[in-house]
Amino acid sequence: MIRQPAVAGQFYNASPEALAAEVAQYTTGTVVPHSIIAVVSPHAGLMYSGHVAGAVYARVTMPDTVILIGPNHTGMGPPVSVYPHGSWLIPGGSLPVDREVTDAILVHCVQAKADTSAHQYEHCIEVQLPFLRQARNDVRIVPIVLGHVPLEICRELGECLARIILDRSASYAGAVRPLLVASTDMTHYEPDQIVRTKDRHAITAIEHLDPQALSTAVRQHRITMCGFAATVTVLHAARALGAAAGTLVRYATSGDISGDRARVVGYAGLTIA
Repeated sequence: MIRQPAVAGQFYNASPEALAAEVAQYTTGTVVPHSIIAVVSPHAGLMYSGHVAGAVYARVTMPDTVILIGPNHTGMGPPVSVYPHGSWLIPGGSLPVDREVTDAILVHCVQAKADTSAHQYEHCIEVQLPFLRQARNDVRIVPIVLGHVPLEICRELGECLARIILDRSASYAGAVRPLLVASTDMTHYEPDQIVRTKDRHAITAIEHLDPQALSTAVRQHRITMCGFAATVTVLHAARALGAAAGTLVRYATSGDISGDRARVVGYAGLTIA
């Protein structure tokens, strides 16, 4: 089963050479990568949020498997959709699905369903892939998208993912744990200063690894964070895996690129360790 690119030439360059150069531009620097439990990364077009995502991935020692969780923007498929097997194509190469991990998720996480329809046109995971492959060309992926799911389902799924990661590490001596990625943009389509103020509440909750505080902030301040459920899920998983704190790597809005501050989208990039 091969998943064709849905947003190549729209959210990122369709030319393999141009895409590689763009990703390198966003990730090249003097930071030293290290082991990370999870990251929060935006998924807008690379011209708008690539510098935020790149700053995050430049700090990560990329393991052989990455579990990516994002929002279902299309409404297709089940509430918790796991792409079960095959590979995802992007310009310049492909990323195979880690079937061992997807099989474990589908067996042990009762909410998860094998499905490809929710992923067919969804961009939130695809936009992360050029960064993963640039960091490690043999990386495998576990794509998960979430529809409208209750907070309890996020907790159960996150804790289930943590158990699978721990069991996998115990089964393979010296195995590096998979990286968890929460794919999300922050507040949408409000004036720049309002977006920055609202997003600060959500970022503080993520830094404290507090899914309840994040839920409260989103509700009280009406933060239109599309990957809210994905982020809550990853926070629960990261806590179960022993994470101590989140660190804001970079924050920006679309207005920083477009110059239009009247109606922007916020982008936050964080590491969790």
